[in-house]
Order: sequence, then C-alpha cells, then structure tokens
Amino acid sequence: MAGAEKLESVVIIGSGPAGYTAGIYAARANLAPLCIEGYQSGGLLMLTSDVENYPGFPEGILGPEVMARFRKQAERFGTRFIQKNATSVDFKSWPLKVFIDKEVILARSVIVSTGAATKWLGLESESRLLGKGVSSCATCDGAFFKGVPLVVVGGGDSAMEEANFLTKFASTVTVIHRRESLRASKIMQDRALKNPKIRFEWNCEVEEILGDDAVKGVKLRNLKTGQTNEVKCDGVFVAIGHEPNTGFLKGQVELDEKGYIILPKRPTTATNVRGVFAAGDVQDIIYRQAVTAAGSGCQAAIDAERFLESLH
Repeated sequence: MAGAEKLESVVIIGSGPAGYTAGIYAARANLAPLCIEGYQSGGLLMLTSDVENYPGFPEGILGPEVMARFRKQAERFGTRFIQKNATSVDFKSWPLKVFIDKEVILARSVIVSTGAATKWLGLESESRLLGKGVSSCATCDGAFFKGVPLVVVGGGDSAMEEANFLTKFASTVTVIHRRESLRASKIMQDRALKNPKIRFEWNCEVEEILGDDAVKGVKLRNLKTGQTNEVKCDGVFVAIGHEPNTGFLKGQVELDEKGYIILPKRPTTATNVRGVFAAGDVQDIIYRQAVTAAGSGCQAAIDAERFLESLH
C-alpha cells in the first residue's frame, strides 16, 4: 500500500465512471495513478440494473457489469486501487495529502470523483423494490415504463423535470409533494402544471411503496388530515435531491451552498486549489449521467497530466 515515503503523481479519490475513466487516461499517460475507490466502489451505477443509454452497448448492460469493465480497463493500464474510503485531506500545503484514517498518502495532483448520493425516502419498501420499479433517474429508466402510470416524489426543479420527461412514456404521472406549493422555478412549475398527463397529490408523503417483486402502487398519508389513500402505479421515481460526497473536503476546496465542488476555471476541471481537479457528479448539478461523468474523468486526467508537465 502507498505510504508517506512515496510521492504519488496522481491520486484519484472515488470510483464510478469518472474515477475509473480518470484512471484509464492517467495510466495510459504513464502516471501510475492510485485510485482510492472507497468501500462502495462503482458509484450509483452499482444500484442500476439495466443500462441502455451508454454508447457501445446496444443490447444494454447491467450497471455493476459495466463498472467492472471500467475498473478492469483502468487496472490493465496500471491503475492501482485501495478499497477504502479517504477520510480527510490536507490541501493547504505541498505535497497534497490524502488520509485514510491515520495513513497519509502524498500526491502531486489529486482528482476528486466521489460522486453524489441520491437522497432517498428511507422506507424499507423503497430499498426492497430498488431496480424493480423504484428509481431516481428518469433519463436512465423512463423508457422501461411505456404506457403505464408512474409516480414522482418531490417538488423542486429536478422533480418537475423528471415528471415532464416521464410523460413521454407514461400514461399518467402523479407528483407527490409534502407541501401545497412547488419549490421549483416558475418556468418548471408552469410546464408541469400545464402538462395534461401530470396530476398532483398535495400535502402528502409516501408511507409505503406497494408490491412484492415489482411496484404496484404507493400508500400516501395526507399531512394535514392524516388520511391515507393508495395510488396505483408501475414505477416510483424519487426526486428529492442529491447530496455530493464532499464532507471530507470542507475547508479544503471551494464548495457551493449545496456542497458541490466549484470549478472556477471551466471548461477545465481545475478547482480553486493548485493541483486538485474534480470530475463527475461531485461537481455536476445538471447532467448526472454515466457518459458525462466518464467524459469529465477523461478531462480531469488530461488536466492533471498537463499540470504535472508544467511543474518540470
């Protein structure tokens, strides 16, 4: 394992499409990258069953399988892996320091690709039916639900975007929101409220997702009256937000109010700290797709390579 006595050229924190692609490109540039991939490697695709929108897989591929291929490719070119979590960093001095508990890894450059975690409702039925009708990504899974009723949980921009997108496939989309007005921007609200396929259940929360092996409906509780009712559906899309995995970076790189890494020198992946780059969902609040994460992983590796060359 890497230790304090060795200075790494590139340390990649996090795996998934961004981290593994950064590994492929950095390894091919003979930088011998070290990837601290975390205990839960592979990112959000590990929770996805069928991936049908990743280029090069016309028949589709399972999320964990495509991530295993990414990792194998990075390893083939010389990326090394540590299957532990980075617990903290020190980017205030040179060389950069990445900590795994008490172990310190010294680096000339760091690529952060720790992703963003989906915020879930926290129901047992939700985790049991994940991938069996429960999803957090309409662009990933919407096409599996042609001509059937769907439910979207949330009231912000992402929920309205998901709901509108899903009307391309669904017979109806029911939006379930805890309040009696939406948090979404005016333009997104108007679009959803005017869509004839979208209906709303206000002041409600999902008490249970119904179904044994597949989603059959949701049980709702009205937060004002306490009454419950059931809505039949074949899919539930949870759109209550994402949380970037940046807790270990606070005070070390510039983050926005939601905790996403700010890239002040776009279109490069450079952060406000010299030698530190960010790729994937940890800095992306707009697209959140495997293919865009992979693309930014490529960019970060090239940016890191050019940075290292500038040091000579």
